[in-house]
Amino acid sequence: MRRLIILVLMLGGMQLILPLGARGYGGQWLLIFGFLIVAAEAVGGLSASIRLPKIVGYLLAGLLFGPSFLNTVDAESITQLAPVSSLAIALIAFLAGAELRWSELKERGVLILKILTVEMTLTFVAVAGFLVAVREYVPFLQDTTFPVALVLSMMFASVAVVHSPAVTMALLTETKARGPVARSTLGVVLVSDVAVILLFSGALALARSVAPPASASAGGTSLGLLVWEIFGALVVGAALGGVVAVYLRWVRRELFLFAVLIAFFGAELARVVHVETLLMLLTAGFVSENLSEEERGHALRIAMERSAAPVFVVFFALAGASMEVTQILVLWPLLIPLILIRLLALWLGTNLGARWGGASPEERRYVWLGLVSQAGVAIGLATIVADLYPERGADIRTLFLATLAVNQTVGPIMFRYALSRSGELNEDANAESDEILSGLAGDTGEMPVATVAESSTPLPPQPA
Repeated sequence: MRRLIILVLMLGGMQLILPLGARGYGGQWLLIFGFLIVAAEAVGGLSASIRLPKIVGYLLAGLLFGPSFLNTVDAESITQLAPVSSLAIALIAFLAGAELRWSELKERGVLILKILTVEMTLTFVAVAGFLVAVREYVPFLQDTTFPVALVLSMMFASVAVVHSPAVTMALLTETKARGPVARSTLGVVLVSDVAVILLFSGALALARSVAPPASASAGGTSLGLLVWEIFGALVVGAALGGVVAVYLRWVRRELFLFAVLIAFFGAELARVVHVETLLMLLTAGFVSENLSEEERGHALRIAMERSAAPVFVVFFALAGASMEVTQILVLWPLLIPLILIRLLALWLGTNLGARWGGASPEERRYVWLGLVSQAGVAIGLATIVADLYPERGADIRTLFLATLAVNQTVGPIMFRYALSRSGELNEDANAESDEILSGLAGDTGEMPVATVAESSTPLPPQPA
């Protein structure tokens, strides 16, 4: 009840204050930022009270207050808060990389690759086959020959196999889940980004030969940049990870501020050198974790989790605000069977891959539930298709974004269920998350770095 009262009061206040924006109130974006933190956290708390992931509450809050409904957060505000999304992606990626130890990768790498190979193959074939079978009802396949319909369906399917490292890592951070299901899911999701680029490149090359774009060079530059974004990210990320490891070795001061600085710097560096932010920061986190002593890496992860808490709230609220309900309503006759086909392929492919890799019964049953969410590089790939075939690509992008909106909402629910059923869910995680947020916004007047020091593993004394 208290959360509902806060929500109503906040919304009423925003309705009174926002009209000032028309009179030149320059700090409107900051007001929206603060509103999203409080409002989305309130809805997230309500979500947690009925045993749903708080991420779902953040998404629903964004959807409710976004352009599709109340429009408290309008399209201009979403654009102005884009740097928050970049910061969140940077924090998510670094934390994901820092969760991976080289020794564990050597132990679980074969299993992860086998799951990924079978799951991606079956999902790709199932989605492409379904679209070809019902091509008369698919907007971008109508009035096309069979070969053209096939290659366009393959391009859509290569985007449909993408997963969401952002949702996976955010939910693992929220729930503090640990165990084979969490580890295998995270590994599959992280490796899938690189595999998807290779699959998409093959589908794109085939599409250009069977259904040439209007311009002979169309898509070439975009694909070349995409390849650089992925493989350049590995090089730049490794260098940044080395710098972080040096800092942890010789400085080890103000880790909370350093964590925020690394995220800001990494996101901006990725933008300047045109590499994939997610993969670059993931590589940086992996390198720094494996070059540092375990207790030092643990201290930095604690600091990053605390700095990420309010950013995650706004990030997923903005994702919810960006959803377009009208697209879902128009496309639902095609959308529902498409989503069900993908879910079935994920279940079957992950189960077969896990059996092939000798996984535990829990991994065979539950890992697929963590692969439902989609985001990240998929939007970029869909945009490339839209640019390559302007007359049909826009319909491909529209259908994909509608699919993404649904998967992004139900995915966290399914993943949390998997973690709960496998016994890896930390039931006290929501309380800990609330403590982090209240600590950041509390009235002690102290820097959060003091809390980090209390929560971290004690570090050895700094050398003189």
